[in-house]
Amino acid sequence: MTFSEIINQDKPVLVDFFAEWCGPCKMMSPILSEVKSKVGDAVSVLKIDVDKNPQAASNFQVKGVPTLILFKKGKVLWRKSGVVPADELESTINSFK
Repeated sequence: MTFSEIINQDKPVLVDFFAEWCGPCKMMSPILSEVKSKVGDAVSVLKIDVDKNPQAASNFQVKGVPTLILFKKGKVLWRKSGVVPADELESTINSFK
């Protein structure tokens, strides 16, 4: 499945644009796991390494990492750069389910 097909699904897709060398990105990883365990299959979570996928990062004007973008049917519903606390991320996702 292509990135485009994934973000055009009916259910929300949370995309984490990250880089291996990024400290705050490493902090997001357990937060994403925790949120995914709480919201379950209602939301897909996808990690995109900006160094390996510069075109995807460029397409969405990702300037800094981590940048989280929530998509549904190809539209950007929400976007935030930096580390997002689990409770904030969970309530954001729940508001768009």
